[in-house]
Amino acid sequence: MKKNMITGSKLWSIAMITSLLAACSSPATTSTTANAATSTTGTTKTVSVSEQTSVKYADLVSLDADDTNISWSEADSTAIKLNGTTATVTGSGAKAANGSVTITQAGTYVLSGELTDGQIVVNVADKGTVHLVLNGATIHDNDSAAIYIQKAGKAVITLEKGTKNTVSDGKTYVYADATTDEPDAAIFSKADLTFNGAGQLTVTGNYNEGITSKDDLKIISGSISVKAADDGIKGKDMVAIQAGTITIEAEGDGIKSTNDTDTTKGYVAIAGGTFHIQSGNDGIQAETALVADGGTYNIVTGGGSANAPAKVEEGPFGGGGGGWGGGTPPTNMGTPPDGEPPADMPEMPNNSSTNADATTNGAAASNSANATTTATTDNNADADTATTATESTSAKALKAGTDLTVNGGTYTIDSMDDSLHSNNNVTVNDGTFNIESGDDGIHADQALTINGGTITIAKSYEGLEGAIITLNDGDVDVTASDDGVNAAGGETETAANTAASTDSATTAPDATTTSNISVTETTGTTSTTDQASQGTAANQQGRGPGGMGGAAASNNEFHINGGSLTVNAGGDGLDSNGSINMTGGTVIVNGPTNSGNGALDYDGTFEISGGYLVAAGSSGMAQGTSDASTQNTIVMTFPATQKAGTLVHVQDSEGNNILTFAPAKDYQTVVVSSPDLAKDGSYVIYSGGTSTGKAVDGLYTDGTYSGGTQVVAFQSTSNVTWVNESGVTTANTGMGGPGGGGGQGGFGGGRNRSQSGTTSDSTATTDSAK
Repeated sequence: MKKNMITGSKLWSIAMITSLLAACSSPATTSTTANAATSTTGTTKTVSVSEQTSVKYADLVSLDADDTNISWSEADSTAIKLNGTTATVTGSGAKAANGSVTITQAGTYVLSGELTDGQIVVNVADKGTVHLVLNGATIHDNDSAAIYIQKAGKAVITLEKGTKNTVSDGKTYVYADATTDEPDAAIFSKADLTFNGAGQLTVTGNYNEGITSKDDLKIISGSISVKAADDGIKGKDMVAIQAGTITIEAEGDGIKSTNDTDTTKGYVAIAGGTFHIQSGNDGIQAETALVADGGTYNIVTGGGSANAPAKVEEGPFGGGGGGWGGGTPPTNMGTPPDGEPPADMPEMPNNSSTNADATTNGAAASNSANATTTATTDNNADADTATTATESTSAKALKAGTDLTVNGGTYTIDSMDDSLHSNNNVTVNDGTFNIESGDDGIHADQALTINGGTITIAKSYEGLEGAIITLNDGDVDVTASDDGVNAAGGETETAANTAASTDSATTAPDATTTSNISVTETTGTTSTTDQASQGTAANQQGRGPGGMGGAAASNNEFHINGGSLTVNAGGDGLDSNGSINMTGGTVIVNGPTNSGNGALDYDGTFEISGGYLVAAGSSGMAQGTSDASTQNTIVMTFPATQKAGTLVHVQDSEGNNILTFAPAKDYQTVVVSSPDLAKDGSYVIYSGGTSTGKAVDGLYTDGTYSGGTQVVAFQSTSNVTWVNESGVTTANTGMGGPGGGGGQGGFGGGRNRSQSGTTSDSTATTDSAK
């Protein structure tokens, strides 16, 4: 994520001054690279980052006979006939007085008629089960909950088949004293509460919430419509939905669980059902885990994506090692003398050195000896993880405090905030998603894993974001105004073979996970030795004589093992603050048209050993794959920008098709990697022309190509062959912002660009003064 550069040397100087001031006033970020021997002082908390999560509804929810019991008879039940401000009770266990009905014994109670201003109170001392059958009942209380479960072992509300039932409250409640704040929902229960049956229920919570349980809340079946001044449906310990049709219009959250003191509770589990949710805040929010096995969902949050606040991108100057990188800066930046600042550039404040004090423990980040060191390693991290940002309104569609697991279902989402979000891990095993997001399409603070499904993110700021992103299978189509895929953020990351504790945090009962990555949050100081920096595993593109103290490559990772991924990005197409690894699948990137971003953007390495990759975009920040790759790559830079839809065709010396592709946007550089490319093969690149085949996302896999103009014929010379109209050339060195970490003085510094070319065996350290 980079902003367009400013024109003119004067403006360039102003931008550099601003960057220097920000760098001097902000704490340094740190990273721990793979294979590092890490020692820490202070307290350490390690949580697991699961790459695959198989937890399902049945792992979290158990039902008993009462939950599914919908039967009743007149002989075995008490009838409660409502009539205006009075009620008539026929049978035992309940009494009517002053317009209200109080139930004091376990049993079955059948309610019918209308209560215009009164309350149904359940107060059963022996903790038995109370079965309420709404058999065409309308219940309203002007100043309290219409149904109030004060005490019971469990309350079950059955919606009798073929009936319509209504429950509502007033806008103002009257409490016994100023310290009392319950009940606060039209249907309020201090006991476990279950809904079942095949009837209809309409709930209006004019005062605050629609339906609330202070324990477990289960919906087995029925048609339930809720309109609430705040939250629609809330269960403290759990919300479990097996089936039914749920319609919610809520000013606050649609469905939520709230237990934040017990990690085995506070979850939402959904087996199926049909959901129509329109909420001012989150659509479905779990304090801990959120699991959805199936169902059909239509969710609009915060007024939808069109109501999202405008995003302010980070400036153009990235962190990391670099400099001007030996390349020519874009013409709209102004060109300072090599290795020197412009004449009007002031000295750095506080006698700061361009390469000093970038230590691995980030001690300069705080004056406190007990400072918590959290290495976010990404200037582009989601606002939810920024240390200076406070979330005022959360309007996410699906949100989990720990793990979000989707095993199936159909989701149509228009969210002001992230559409799928977890403060820990997101796993998509299956499902069909049509997403429009005002922020991230899918966001995980830690691991985002896609094992299947069809995901269409038609609108987003960033499409997929997580500290570790893995695509194993599925079809993913992303449109983003900024980065299409962004591997960024997270806590202090350490890879699988880092010497670190891996005590897993239990988030829900019987949750089955497979984990081989740990994420460690450390309080105290951290020292790192023997760093095999990802940023020095190959030639550092953009690593010129520069560096103003930025961050080296982090341990963020993006793994592509299968499936298909199509990206249309206004910012970077595939962006990793660490590395990218591709072993299979098909990836199509329509990248940026501005030279401040790239179709591929990574700070460590991009190793490809299988699959098919084509990435088209601007040329200013272009990257290919890394020399360590076992599959070959061609990076073609055209002499001028090509118009969107103009075919680029690559064939070998025998006329076999390697690539026929019509990028969706203007482009100047195309990266293609295919199992059919040979290290010493002969190839011809054409521009324009037509194909008789059928294009899928612009890529032709059949048909005959003809009519194009030959741009260049060449012999590939290495795993990654860079080509322009004149033939084989050297890797694009490009230009980065005033980063640091690995540079050797002077100006410049993009993030470390691992690219084809010579390798470096030097061990990385963030103290570039060495």
